[in-house]
Amino acid sequence: RLKGSSMTATANRSSASPEALRAAIPNSVALASGKGGVGKTWLASTLAGALAYQGDRVLLFDGDLGLANIDVQLGLSPEKDLSMVLSGRAPLEEAVATYGEGTGSFDVLAGASGSGALSDLSAPEIAGLLQGLKALGGHYDRLLIDLGAGVDPHVTQLAAAAQTLLVVVTDEPTSMTDAYAFIKILVGRHGRRDIRIAVNMAETSAEGRRVHGALATACQNFLGFEPPLAGIVRRDARVKQAIRQQTPLLARYPQSDAGLDASRMASTLAAAPKT
Repeated sequence: RLKGSSMTATANRSSASPEALRAAIPNSVALASGKGGVGKTWLASTLAGALAYQGDRVLLFDGDLGLANIDVQLGLSPEKDLSMVLSGRAPLEEAVATYGEGTGSFDVLAGASGSGALSDLSAPEIAGLLQGLKALGGHYDRLLIDLGAGVDPHVTQLAAAAQTLLVVVTDEPTSMTDAYAFIKILVGRHGRRDIRIAVNMAETSAEGRRVHGALATACQNFLGFEPPLAGIVRRDARVKQAIRQQTPLLARYPQSDAGLDASRMASTLAAAPKT
C-alpha cells in the first residue's frame, strides 16, 4: 500500500523541534485502557477492518511496546517488525505488512511479539518513533495505534501523540476505576486531549450508556471535563470464535452484534475531518 515512500531513516533518534514533537500525529486514533482484558487489541484490529471497508487506507500500529500481539491475533508472520526498525536493521516502511485482501484489507506495523524487548525505550527513542509514524502515517487516511495497558510513561507519551484517544472500558468496576486513573494521569502529564470512551463487551446498549455515564461523571466532577461516548460494542460469543480462528469478525460474521457495533463506531471516526 505504500506508494512512493521516500522515508528511509530509522526511528531510533530524532532531530525534530520540541514543538513538532508535541504536535499530534494527523488522522491518528490511539486505543488505551487502564487494565488488560478489556478487548482493546481486538477492537483496534476490528476498527481497522471496518474503516478499510468504508474506504479508508488504514495503518494499524502495534504500540504495545512490552507485549505486542496484534500479529498473533491476526495470524500474521511479518518478516520484519518494530524491533528491527529501532535497532537500525530496517527502515520503518519495510516493517509494514498487509493484512487481508481486497476491500477490508489494511496495513499492519507489528511490534516484537511477546518479547518485552521494547518496553524500556528512552524518551528520545520514543520521540524518534513518533516522528517516523508521522511520516509513515502521511500515506494513509487513518493511523490506529494499539497501546499497551497501564500508565507507563511510554504508553502515555504515545497516547498524547494521537489526535484522538479512545479509552476502552468494560462494565467491571476495576476496568472503570483504572480507565479513570489512566485519563487522570494522561491529563496530568500531557494536558487535555481529545479523549473519548469506547465501551466494550456491554450486555446491552443501555448498560454501555450507563458505564459511559458513570465514567464521564467522575471525569466531570474531578477533572473538569466529560469525555464523549465513542461507541458501545455489545458482548458477542462470535468474537471469541473469530479470534480462535484468527479471522476478522467483519469478514466472517459481518452482521453479528459486535460487528455492527464496531462498524458504527468506525463510521463515527471516519466522519471526523481528516487533516
